[in-house]
Amino acid sequence: MRSVVELTLARFEELVADALDAIPENLTGYMDNVVITVAENPPEQGLLGLYEGVPLTERGEGYFGVLPDQISIYWREICAVCSTPEEVVEEVRITVIHEIAHHFGIDDERLHDLGWG
Repeated sequence: MRSVVELTLARFEELVADALDAIPENLTGYMDNVVITVAENPPEQGLLGLYEGVPLTERGEGYFGVLPDQISIYWREICAVCSTPEEVVEEVRITVIHEIAHHFGIDDERLHDLGWG
């Protein structure tokens, strides 16, 4: 049986920040009107991250004055599916990249094809 990895919220937030720092600036420079947060629990079990918003590829001339897109990374759920702190680091990295890809308009099917499912 898997044991839940215990990490403080502060440490988990550091891991998310590290994952964001590892994304090349030539990509993060294109990110627009998006907020990335750490949330305690997902709206449904098994969800590690969630992108809510209008992907960059779908924004047109009428896109202005809207609230920022929201990327949520779910702290407790990621810790629950990992057996070691090293697995948490890797899962955070994968989840952050996965959700940012949605911001860029890449869907789940394409992410799975690329190995970022």
